[in-house]
Amino acid sequence: MRFALLAKDKPGALQTRLDNRDAHLAYVAETGVVEIAGPLLDAEGQMCGSLIILDVPDLATAQAWAAADPYAKAGLFGDVTLSAWKKVIG
Repeated sequence: MRFALLAKDKPGALQTRLDNRDAHLAYVAETGVVEIAGPLLDAEGQMCGSLIILDVPDLATAQAWAAADPYAKAGLFGDVTLSAWKKVIG
């Protein structure tokens, strides 16, 4: 089952994102459940959030994945939404 994780960074948290980016990308690679992902960008083109599509068995697994993400552990996000998602195009 797929879940869309939409996370918006706390204001002024770009350095937190940059400091934890390598650990986040390593976590994505080692867990093997991310189908597609990338940063959200603000009007200046700076990273300000994340959109991640997870392919996991259930919501509890998606929540556990999100909680263990180094970005989440570093307190980067101000707002997080996790929703079941159905791929239709692409």
